[in-house]
Amino acid sequence: MAATFRPHAGQATSTLPINMPSKAPASTNYFSISRVAGSPPEISDVSTTTGSASDFDVSSSGYSGVDVIDTLNDRMSNVFDPTRLDKSIAKQTQLSGQLNAKQRELQELQALMQRRIKGARSNFAEGIKAAKETKSDLEWTQKRISSMKVKAERNLPSEYRLASSKYAFDDDC
Repeated sequence: MAATFRPHAGQATSTLPINMPSKAPASTNYFSISRVAGSPPEISDVSTTTGSASDFDVSSSGYSGVDVIDTLNDRMSNVFDPTRLDKSIAKQTQLSGQLNAKQRELQELQALMQRRIKGARSNFAEGIKAAKETKSDLEWTQKRISSMKVKAERNLPSEYRLASSKYAFDDDC
């Protein structure tokens, strides 16, 4: 479409042709999905993602109260292959079983560890008891030796001095 150029005051009065785009709406291939009384025309089960409104002729006599959405859902359920879903569910089940087995194994190991700790504590307690008994026996023996030393020094002083000089030992031990 050609438009004329009108100059403002003070400009030259020559006209130049300018191409302007048309403002008429362009036709689109998009159509809204709505519930239509009738069945869609029979087409192949191959899924397509493009189409135009002329693919579904609503005015044809083939529509007899069937819902388009329900029919499309039925076709999708026929096209959908649940094998991949079944495989993933089977894999999840296997992983879950493996995790449960590992969990049971960990619980068994934990129970074994607790039994071993209980045994180690028992052994430690027995060792402490034996150490205390040994200490008590050593203290009794030390007291007994000290009393024998005092008696020997008092009853036999010359022999004790001779033995002390010959066999010198520290009394602090």
